[in-house]
Amino acid sequence: MVKNARIKLEEVVRSHMDSANDDDVRLVVSVAGLLACVAYSDRQYTPSERQKVRSELERIHGLSNEGIEGICKILDERIFDLTATSSQIYLRDLSELADYETKIDVLDVLMSLAAADESVSVVETNLLRRAATALGLSSDDYNTIQRRYRDKLAVLQKG
Repeated sequence: MVKNARIKLEEVVRSHMDSANDDDVRLVVSVAGLLACVAYSDRQYTPSERQKVRSELERIHGLSNEGIEGICKILDERIFDLTATSSQIYLRDLSELADYETKIDVLDVLMSLAAADESVSVVETNLLRRAATALGLSSDDYNTIQRRYRDKLAVLQKG
C-alpha cells in the first residue's frame, strides 16, 4: 500500500507535467512527499495546511492544474501511506537532484507549511532539522530560515 501511494503520486506528476524528464518527476515527487511528511508529522492534516500545500504546488513550473488537483487528492486520500515510510527517500532524491538554492527554497517552503496552522510543533521542528541535515544544509542555513517563523515555534509560545 505504502509503495503504491508513492507510485501513484509519481504517475500523477508524470502525466501532468509538460515535457518532464525522469529527474524533474523525481524532484516534484520528492517535494510533494516532503510537503506531506511535514503537514502530517503531527498526525493532523488541517485545512490551513491543505491550502498551503496547494499554493506551493502552484509554484511548480510545468505542473498543470490537473496535476495539482491530482496531487492534492492523493494527499487527502493517502497521506498516511505517503508519510509512513521514511522521509529519507524524498530527501535523498531532493539532495541528489537539487542545487543549493533549491534546497534552501524547499526548506523555507516546508517551514512555512509547518507554520501554516500558527504553531510549529516540536515534532515538526525535529523533522525540519533532520531534513536540513539530510539536504547538506548547515545549521546556519536552518537557523536563518527558522528565525523568520520564530513567533510560531511551539516551544516559545506562551501557554
